[in-house]
Amino acid sequence: MAKAPTPPKVKDKSPATIREKATGASAVIRSLEELGVKNVFGLPGGAALPLYDAIFQSTKIRHILVRHEQGAGHAAEGLAVSTGEVGVCIATSGPGASNLVTTLLDANLDSVPLVAITGQVGANLIGTDAFQEADIIGGTFPFVKHSFLITDAAEIPARMAEAYHLAKSGRPGPVLVDVTKSAQNDPCEFVWPPKMELPGYNPQVKPSPRMVREAARLISGARKPVLYVGGGVVRSRGHEELAELVKATGIPVVTTLQARGAFPDADEHHLGMPGMHGTVPAVAAMQKSDLLITLGARFDDRVTGKLDEFAPYAKVIHADIDPAEIGKNRKADVAILGDVKETIIALSEEMELAYEQYGKPDLTEWWAFLNNLRETYPVGYEEPDDDLMSPQYVLTRLGALAPDAIYTTGVGQHQMWAQQFIPWKFPGQLVNSCGAGTMGFGVPAAMGAKVGNPDKTVWCIDGDGSFQMTNQELATCRLNDIPIKVALINNSSLGMVRQWQNLFYDGRFSHTDLETGHGTVRVPDFVKMSEAYDCHAIRVEKPEDVDAAIEEAMSVNDRPVVVEFVVSPDSMVWPMVPAGVSNDDILYARDLRPTHEDEE
Repeated sequence: MAKAPTPPKVKDKSPATIREKATGASAVIRSLEELGVKNVFGLPGGAALPLYDAIFQSTKIRHILVRHEQGAGHAAEGLAVSTGEVGVCIATSGPGASNLVTTLLDANLDSVPLVAITGQVGANLIGTDAFQEADIIGGTFPFVKHSFLITDAAEIPARMAEAYHLAKSGRPGPVLVDVTKSAQNDPCEFVWPPKMELPGYNPQVKPSPRMVREAARLISGARKPVLYVGGGVVRSRGHEELAELVKATGIPVVTTLQARGAFPDADEHHLGMPGMHGTVPAVAAMQKSDLLITLGARFDDRVTGKLDEFAPYAKVIHADIDPAEIGKNRKADVAILGDVKETIIALSEEMELAYEQYGKPDLTEWWAFLNNLRETYPVGYEEPDDDLMSPQYVLTRLGALAPDAIYTTGVGQHQMWAQQFIPWKFPGQLVNSCGAGTMGFGVPAAMGAKVGNPDKTVWCIDGDGSFQMTNQELATCRLNDIPIKVALINNSSLGMVRQWQNLFYDGRFSHTDLETGHGTVRVPDFVKMSEAYDCHAIRVEKPEDVDAAIEEAMSVNDRPVVVEFVVSPDSMVWPMVPAGVSNDDILYARDLRPTHEDEE
């Protein structure tokens, strides 16, 4: 009798199961190690002591001790946005956890993948108003994608794996893991990989072919189409596919503040940023468009202005991975649910067939209209008449001398000037707070971006108001060899609020003068303060010294550098669409109004 052939051996590609004795705290850290996390930002406290004892023994994770928990969160955001990885931060209970609330709000509105781990009082103390007890799960419920309260150490590997998966998949966002001190101390078996249990969570990645075909049909018939590109393209890293779609269709592109760099500014198809401080061509293109091809954007009020007068002639294709966004602010004529990168790929393929079937529209007149606006209303600025430097000139020179750097910003006028005058080239190049508009974001975000991109130059463009909220993280940077560079745009005021007071409150500058550099006393003296943190510090007050100061800053790489540029408080951000009005009412300068609403 013939011997039966031996079946071929199939190599099991599934990871071998790890089983180790552990405590809950060490299970948290081991989970991070197995998830591939390399850097964590945090600050210890009583309810997080077991976690910190465990991280002390880790050889795979670099923990960076911040000076404030908000700094830990923003640093994790900076790493996440600039690299596409999940950012991780740790805080203790009570005020330690509540100091992360702003970060969670920020990450939620900007779809940043973040895992925040907080210590909590012992399970038997919950609800007793114990020392440093806070219901951080309840307190942050509106600001997170999901949250876990862990009281059983055995659950930790599964909950950590779920938190990481939730933060990164679908529409990215922050996930909070609150671990009681009792669970941290309890013994358990660390099992990896764990079995994740996320019933009902199954984000749709692949778009519907039927809806993609319908979108392609609309595009092939449009005479004034616009690609309205949002932060979803950056999060999905769909920039190369977007470039191919634009090349194939010739359709003009606008990129939101979240999406700057998703499509290069230098490309002739790019019209700039739309919205409140967008370019005239970008704003006008959307207002006159007959089709908005919306990719990972959410029709934010800062883009639309008065919503019922936004893009009144346009049909809408809305592609997004979050079903809650589609149709939330503007009805979609074609809704495409799925990953934006996958949608762009599918749409590019379908456009070839659609053009064969319906023909390719002639966009010559549309481009003639838009190019005329580009020539008539270029991005520019008014020179101040107070003998102080123009901040726009400073940022123009910074962008010219450091074109490949990663930039973070605080929030205010300097943020808008940065998006206008830095030539954006790649996704993740601009890291800033958009939805929440969080002042103080810049310095810690730059710290995180530099940790995630050690071979890149990282500049923080900050204002004197934002800088004073989180500049203590310069100490963190100096002690941890994180050589960020700060371009401090010091106009001695809360500039954006002052601009509104100038335009809409008859110049009544109520409590916006910070007195940081234009009088006889500097409070604080930013150069002395930076030197106290053992940073290299430079002050620039004349335009002819700007280039030399930037080049000097670029040459120093053994410590952080702060370059204070003393600029005019009267400089304004133009263009501007005042809040609550139609985008047709865009202001180009004090006494200059565009006339695109009358042009065809």
